[in-house]
Amino acid sequence: MKSLLIRSLSYQSEVVGSVTMPPSLFKVSCIDLPRRAGEMREFELSFSNHEPIGIPLLAVPNGGAIDVELRLESVAQGVLATATLSAEAVGECTRCLDPVTFFVEEEFQELYHYEIDSRLKRKPFETSEILVEDEDELLEMEGDFIDLEGPIRDALILNLPINPLCSEDCQGLCAGCGVKWTHLPDEHEHTQTDIRWSGLEGWKDPEA
Repeated sequence: MKSLLIRSLSYQSEVVGSVTMPPSLFKVSCIDLPRRAGEMREFELSFSNHEPIGIPLLAVPNGGAIDVELRLESVAQGVLATATLSAEAVGECTRCLDPVTFFVEEEFQELYHYEIDSRLKRKPFETSEILVEDEDELLEMEGDFIDLEGPIRDALILNLPINPLCSEDCQGLCAGCGVKWTHLPDEHEHTQTDIRWSGLEGWKDPEA
């Protein structure tokens, strides 16, 4: 990877190989990427000071590293970001509540459009109209910065299992005693009592 000068809003550091971004920031500076189609820069990033990212039962915890191999390319409309991210989510098995871990490795590609120049009413270097189905889905640069938070969150959350399991054949817990079925003998069972007749338990017929 080429060594680059990475800047954030309040952070500046010479980096070689890999970098750790400032707390809670997923922004990457493109100030060293010329706005000339065909220019390209590569980064290795690691984000860790973030809030938990995931679903209720499985998430990349606060402090869990999200490693991103990022390539930025200048195109006519903006900056094309191509990335491969990897992270480890932790949580609980939905059947037996044992701890589980789930490794995510996913790719994403997003186009960040240059900010609209309010004076010119157009984007710099724009040569043709861009047709999109939903303008709300457009990503726009913030000055010389791109914010990777949305694409990273989508890549992680959409690839996490909704019902995480410690193993595909997990038998879960016994509903009667709460012990894992794998720890119980094959003949284990509980006498089922109909709650409608619970008031008559212990009753004896006086005429019997």
